[in-house]
Amino acid sequence: MTRDGGQNGAVVRVAAVGDIHLSPDCRGLLRPSFATLPLCADVLLLAGDLTRHGTVPEAEVVAEEVRDVGVPVVAVLGNHDYHSEQEADVSRVLGDAGVTVLEGDRVLLPVGGGKIGIAGVKGFCGGFAGSSAGEFGEREMKEFVRAARRGAEGLYRALSGLDAEGCGARIALTHFAPVPDTLAGEPVEIYPFLGSYLLAEAIDEAGADLAVHGHAHLGTEHGMTAGGVRVRNVAQPVIGKAFALYHLPLLPTPADPVRRESRAATTS
Repeated sequence: MTRDGGQNGAVVRVAAVGDIHLSPDCRGLLRPSFATLPLCADVLLLAGDLTRHGTVPEAEVVAEEVRDVGVPVVAVLGNHDYHSEQEADVSRVLGDAGVTVLEGDRVLLPVGGGKIGIAGVKGFCGGFAGSSAGEFGEREMKEFVRAARRGAEGLYRALSGLDAEGCGARIALTHFAPVPDTLAGEPVEIYPFLGSYLLAEAIDEAGADLAVHGHAHLGTEHGMTAGGVRVRNVAQPVIGKAFALYHLPLLPTPADPVRRESRAATTS
């Protein structure tokens, strides 16, 4: 297996960005860059916080930026997209524009003679090893931790389902961070509000080839789970462009012995 491809040299080209925070005054801002996607990418992943306040007019702006862009678009929502408690309407508007919005579910896409699988969930916060919240005490604290656990369990189920569906590459898409590596640059005091170790546990237990998230605007692009899965923080303030590009080996079948080998995601 080569660095850039599976046994047959095939790769899937993944474009990804999060935290674009669009509103009506941003109309048309990203469309010129997104129009180039068919030239360089097979899929566009949107890692949440697509709007500023989670309103329908803001979602309509996002929808117009990605409508008929020429590659499949897969998204999860972020905390900003939930702010106005219109997340169902935001998802509907995006769906009407052809965007697949995931929340504890998965999608398979045909790419280059193979299939890629994307499992998505917003996720939640709670912290990481040594500084995480516990499901103990007041009802409010227990519900806080249970929200993080529900998100991680949804991600695990979605990834596990992909393993049975013959994917040549599997991607975990979240808004909140699964590891602290990609938070470097943020104040340490707010790490517990930026992600949860439960997401990384779900990714490692179910298996994935790449994990993509947003949310941490002052964070770092590159990280890794304890199990060796590459993690990429694609918040737009971190990547500094309309989208980041990653190449993943696309293996022909999950039954191939190399399917379980660690495979690096390389940045174009």
